[in-house]
Formats: sequence, structure tokens, C-alpha cells
Amino acid sequence: MNLYISAAQLWEELKSNDLAKYGAVTAATAISLVLLRKWVAGGVCYSRVRLDGRTVVITGANTGIGKETARDMAKRGARVVMACRDLTRAEKAAAQIRHSTGNGNVVVRHLDLASLFSVRQFVHEYIATEDRLDILINNAGVMMCPHSLTEDGYETQFAVNHLGHFLLTVLLLEMLKKSAPSRIVNVCSIAHKGGKIHFDDLSFNKTPYDSLVSYRQSKLANLLFTRELSRRIKGSGVTAYALHPGVIRTELGRYVEMRHPIVSALLSAPALLLMKTPKQGAQTSIYCAITEGLENHSGCYFSDCKLKEPAPEAKDDLAAMRLWDVSAKLVGYKEED
Repeated sequence: MNLYISAAQLWEELKSNDLAKYGAVTAATAISLVLLRKWVAGGVCYSRVRLDGRTVVITGANTGIGKETARDMAKRGARVVMACRDLTRAEKAAAQIRHSTGNGNVVVRHLDLASLFSVRQFVHEYIATEDRLDILINNAGVMMCPHSLTEDGYETQFAVNHLGHFLLTVLLLEMLKKSAPSRIVNVCSIAHKGGKIHFDDLSFNKTPYDSLVSYRQSKLANLLFTRELSRRIKGSGVTAYALHPGVIRTELGRYVEMRHPIVSALLSAPALLLMKTPKQGAQTSIYCAITEGLENHSGCYFSDCKLKEPAPEAKDDLAAMRLWDVSAKLVGYKEED
């Protein structure tokens, strides 16, 4: 149903219930709100592709868009592996997904992206117990958190949003290739615009830490990684996509709320109108994971279930290659791994 039909139907409903009762201004406001919410919701993945016999790994699948993505994959018949740090919350989410979809083939595996040891352990156990991997959705992330370093000594946002997913992906590449055609979906952000990879100070050891600058760096890294990954796996049957899910009301913004509670409270009501629900926010992840005919767009950027142009800095091939080499060194990855 398109926007114009929805508005017309609402107008007729208001008229049928005595327009004078509401007043012209109220009616116009109601219609505007409907149109606004439709616009904010963005694109929808209409594909009816089934995933029976296929396996999907989703990081951070216990909440937000990750959980909704897992639910959709389960509805399609896939074996869903929820890779999560908090096992208690993950098991609860998995039980809900099994119940709502009727798919009992939903499992939970521990993965802490802030720990390179945990990433390697996850991959080791996965390869030992699973026989295929058709779709890898790198969904987990942190946003604008206070400055901290991981157990490996790296700034948390860069480590969780980029380095952990980098290592996870490259270590699972062989299984993805064996299961081809297969896909890698990297959840990024429009925040990559204006971002910069601070190659000489990735963890902000030399310069003052700025949570937004750090977040933008990590999200730009997601796009550059997708671009270079796509180049390296071309012809293997594996394709990779980056996407902006939209502005979503999830737990991801909890650090902003904690640091600026008054601002958060003032903006919360109007912000709700401009934010997607987790289900709406998951649509582009789902679209990139299952839509047929996207193979020629490997390495590209999507938003609202459409191909979009990323910022110029996200198309810097030299920076993408340099980031790959630096990331491989930081996580201790060699091609023979």
C-alpha cells in the first residue's frame, strides 16, 4: 500500500466520522503523521525466498534489529545461530523466536566481539560443529560509549564494530566459500559520512577521545572493509554488502541517554516519530541477505532496501587496502589462518 492510498483512506475515514468534530487542522495533522511514519519506516523487503537447509549466523541477535533479523530468517526456515555476548538474554530471545516462528532450529553461541580470543573460540567451535554457513550478518555494535580499551588493548568502538567482525569474517571465509553462493552482510551507518580512519592513532592514545569521532571511524571502517573484502573474494561465489539500517529506537543509544539524560528526555517524544522500530530497521539487513540478483552489487552500500551512494571517503580503495593490512596485523591474522 503506498502513501497516497493510506492518506486518502484516512481522509475518508475522518470525513465519515464527521470531519467537523476533528477540525481541519486536526485532520491535516493526523494525515501528516501517517505520512511521516510511512516515510520514516523506509523500505520493506518483500522477498518470499525460503532458507530451508541453509544456516545463518547473526551477531548481536538477542535484541534490536539483530533479533528481528533472526526472527525473519527463522520464519524462512533457516537454521539460525545467534552469536551473542550475553547468553542469558540470548537464550530468552531464542526461546521467543522459536515460539513465534515454530522453528526449533535456533541456537545460541557465545561471542564477545571485544575479545579476539572469544572470536577465535567461536569460529573454532562453529567449524567443529556446523557443516555450512550461507549467510553471515555482522550486526552487533556499540555506539558513542565512554573511552575504554578492550582486553587486547584497542579502543572499544573500533574493536567491537570493526576488528572483531573483521576477524570473525576472515576466519569463516572458507566455510562461506564451501557453502557458496553465500553472503556477508555488514550493518554500518550513515554516520560514516564525515568519518576518517586515524591510522596513526586508531585508539586515541595520542589525541583526546571523542565518542562521535570514534564511532564515525568504526562505521567508515565497516564500509571500507566491505569494499576491500568484495574485491578479494570476487569470483568465489561469496558476496558482501554494507548497509545503513536507519535511525532506530534500540538499546544502542543507551550511552547517549546516560551521558545526556535531560537532552534525551526532551527529545524522546518527537524522536520517536522520527525513528524506525527494530522490525523496520531490520528490513535492509534482510534485503541484503536474501534478495535475488544482488550479486553484481557486491561491495556496495544500501539503505531503505535500495542501492545508495556512500560518502566519497568510503570509496577510497587505497584506504580500504591499507585498513585491511592494518586490521590483519592488529588481530594477528595471516592468510593461512
